[in-house]
This record gives sequence, structure tokens and C-alpha cells, in this order.
Amino acid sequence: MKKLLFPLCLLISTQILAQQKLDADVVIYGGTSAAVTAAVQAKQMGKSVVIVSPDTHLGGLSSGGLGFTDTGDKSVIGGLAREFYHRVYLHYQESGAWQWQKKEEYGNKGQGTPAMDGAERTMWIFEPHVAEQIFEDFIKEHNIQVYRDEWLDREKGVKKKKGRIVSIRTLSNKTFTGKMFIDATYEGDLMAAAGVKYHVGREANSVYGEEWNGIQVGVLHHGHHFGKMNISPYKVPGDPNSGLLPKVSGKDPGKRGDGDDRIQAYCFRMCLTNLPENRIPFPKPEGYDPGQYELLLRVFNAGWRETFNKFDPIPNKKTDTNNHGPFSTDNIGMNYDYPDATYVRRKEIIQEHEQYQKGLMYFIANDPRVPADVQNKMKEWGLAKDEFRDNGGWPHQLYIREARRMIGQHVMTEHETLSKRDVPHSVGMGSYTLDSHNAQRYVMPNGFVQNEGDIGVSAKKPYRISYGSIIPKKEECKNLLVPVCVSSSHIAFGSIRMEPVFMILGQSAATAAALAIDGKDAVQDVDYEKLKTQLLKDKQRLESAR
Repeated sequence: MKKLLFPLCLLISTQILAQQKLDADVVIYGGTSAAVTAAVQAKQMGKSVVIVSPDTHLGGLSSGGLGFTDTGDKSVIGGLAREFYHRVYLHYQESGAWQWQKKEEYGNKGQGTPAMDGAERTMWIFEPHVAEQIFEDFIKEHNIQVYRDEWLDREKGVKKKKGRIVSIRTLSNKTFTGKMFIDATYEGDLMAAAGVKYHVGREANSVYGEEWNGIQVGVLHHGHHFGKMNISPYKVPGDPNSGLLPKVSGKDPGKRGDGDDRIQAYCFRMCLTNLPENRIPFPKPEGYDPGQYELLLRVFNAGWRETFNKFDPIPNKKTDTNNHGPFSTDNIGMNYDYPDATYVRRKEIIQEHEQYQKGLMYFIANDPRVPADVQNKMKEWGLAKDEFRDNGGWPHQLYIREARRMIGQHVMTEHETLSKRDVPHSVGMGSYTLDSHNAQRYVMPNGFVQNEGDIGVSAKKPYRISYGSIIPKKEECKNLLVPVCVSSSHIAFGSIRMEPVFMILGQSAATAAALAIDGKDAVQDVDYEKLKTQLLKDKQRLESAR
């Protein structure tokens, strides 16, 4: 027996070691909707592929609460993105999909478009669990290997040779070797670790000759501001010596058009319901402090009554609940260090956002100082029991609206998104409003509080997105594509950053990766005409019919 013990241990150790070293043609880092479409496309083009996902749940925000889709002009959404929304449509054609209401009771409200488009057989509004199941179906149907809860070693985990990534290693000591790599994270961690240049924050207007980038002091667009309410930010109203209320910055907001390192606010897109049988009352979070919401009380006392305006309806008497108004679910100013932060620090930021938002809902529903008309209505609402079941009804994904943005071969700016300048080498289209949420809450010279950064500038028609915006400069990396943290200015990213576009760009990135493998090319040397031909074959929409 003793003689057999050592060879047996050696065999087991060799098997374990082998399991830690994995190889694929295309290695995708991330668990977002872009990661899934990229993986499906790579597989359909005959390439081996693996998804290395720090997330347990696939789909990012598309399965994380953002069910009231930011479509823009849906006619330019094609390929696997359109297939996703087609599958949503098919799901809700089944009578069994309507557990908590009848289909005809739902209505058909979407964001600028009908929720259900019978002629196109697409549906743009959906429950989180439905989206996640569709992403899982994509993975199962294409037999795609997914390694979940695998976190890139950002310090030493990227091995490069002659300008190419050779392999990536995760904190669990798994090594993934590939010919092509795709960073499909919201944060751009692989991109950064690979030495690709990027930007965080808002560029000054002067950098790219823009009008709507940079600090937006004095610009009040969406109504997510204090308007003319003249609310004091001080603990004792009107007395600066009393100190500032929580969630108000005492720093100089800066000058309009200047650049800064502030980023637009994050929030969780809660899935709520007012159906008693499926409702979880808003929980009181650990460390709850009602003093954090004093400013909201002053907003209510000023007569503001728009709390429920962005409880957007999704099927089965649920909502996709978004930020709305001067003091809402956006945790303004609390995320500046998130993009470059360590995993530990990011976890702290996410937990702080969760505590803030859970506390906000509990406060409105329970604090006796909240106006009765608002409180009584809020008491009717709660988290949906049948969503995010493994997390008490709370979304598993914080809405990372913006983090790092690559400075790649081509930078998309407002000139391209507003169709003032031609875009070469289209790999997809965008059409949504140039949209940014607030980046700071500050004290104006008159002593009243105001929000800054919220902006919405209409893209009057769909625009092309350049292949150069999803690839780095050649001297930085030759086999990496970045379909989420795309090369763009802050304000251009405000339009590009929509989930359908991420799916589109994920598919296009994988197409380019496959062609680069076939031609033994750097991604920067892929023949665009071949790429275009393949994208059109796969029903991507590269030009607008308008």
C-alpha cells in the first residue's frame, strides 16, 4: 500500500495542476451581457472560448434589474442583441409567463417604444430572472465553459509577450491561455492590467473640442436637481457654522467645461412590487441612520412629490426602479475611487451603496417625518420575493454607469454621437441620448444646495460606432478587444453605455477576434471589409436606414 501511495498522490496533484491551466482560442473576462454575446459569436465562428467571470450571475445589468431597456432607436439593434430581445418576446407569449397578472393587464409601455413589438417579434421590457435565464440558455445551447467567481489577479496575473497577452491568472490560481482576449467587464480590469491607457472622469471640453463634456455647473437638464427650491444644505438651515448635511460636498464644484476626476453616480436598479403576495417589506439595514436623509425631508417639505415617477412597470406587477429627482437612489459623490480601487475597497463602496439605498427606502416607508401621502404609498411597495432569490430580493449588480474608458485607436466623442463627424469602420450603432447622471452635490454661492453633472442631449439620429473604439493602440496590445469600456469621451460614453449596445459590441469584438486568429493578425490589422461582411451576414446593423 505504501508503494502505491506516492504515485497516487502524484497523479492527483498532476490532475489538479492540469485543471488550473486552461486554454481557449478566445478568453473572455467578465460576466456582462457583452461577455455572453461575445462567447456565443466566437463559438458560432468555430473558435473555442471560455468565459472567466468574477460574477456568479451572468448578464450584468440586463439581468440585474435594468429591465426597462434604454433602447433608443430599436431599428439599429441587430444580431445577437436583437435575438436576446426576440427571446424575451417569445417568453412572454407563453401564458405561464404571466404569474401575477394577465398579459392584457400589463399594458405596453416601453422607453420611447412599445414594450412588445409584435411586428418585429421583440420585447424590450422584462423581469430580471427572465433575462438571466436567456443568457444561461445561450451558454447551455452553445456548450460554453464559464468559470464563475474568478477574479483577475490585477497585480501579477496578466502575462504578455511581444505586445500580446499570453495568459491571465485569477486569484484562485487558475491560468487561462488564449490567442485573443476580450475585456467585457464594466470596470476594464483586464484592459488596465494589460497596460492599455485609459481615462477616468470627465475630460475638459477643450480636450476633444466638445460642448457637453466636463463640469456642468449651471446646466439643469432632466429635473434631477433642486431647481428653484432654495434648500439649505446646512444642519441648521442658513447657518454655515452648523456644518453640512450628509451627502453634500463642501468642495469647490469647479468651472463649467473643465475636466475633473468625478464620475456619474451609481445605484441599484431595484425590482419592486406592490402585490402583497410577492412583496418583501423594505428591510431596515444594519447601521441605519435616518440622519443621512435629512436633505430629502427638506425636499418633501418644499412640496416635491415625484418619488414614484421612475417606478417603471415591467411584467407581473413589478418595476425597474431608477433614480429620479434631487435626492433619490443615486448615491452621488460616493464612487469616485471605484474604477481604480482594489477589490476590497470596491466591496466597501458597493456595501455603502446598498446600505444607503436600503436605508432610503426604509426611511421613506417608516420615518414619521415623511409626509403621510408619500409614506402611505411607499408602504404599499417592497422588494419582489421571486427576484434575486439568493440575495433577499436585492439586485446582485450595482449599476456601474461608468468606470474606466480606454483611450484606443479611435476615440468616440460628441462629434460622432451627434453625427457632426463621420465614423470610419462601423461595428454597430448607438442612438440613445447623451446621458450622464449627477457627479456631485455642492453648495452654490447663494448658500443653497444643488446637484451637478446630470445632462441629456438628444442624438437626433443613430450613429455608427467605430471598430477603432473597441481596440487599443497597437503598441499597447495586439490581441485585446474592449467592447464595454470603449474608447470614448465621458459624454459620448453617456450614449454608448447602453446594454443593447454592449451586446452589439460584444458580438462584433468576438467576430474580429475570430478573423484575427484566422489571419494570424493583430486586432488592429484585421481586414475591415472581411469584418463588415461577416457582421452583416450575422445580422448586425452597421448603417441606419434613416
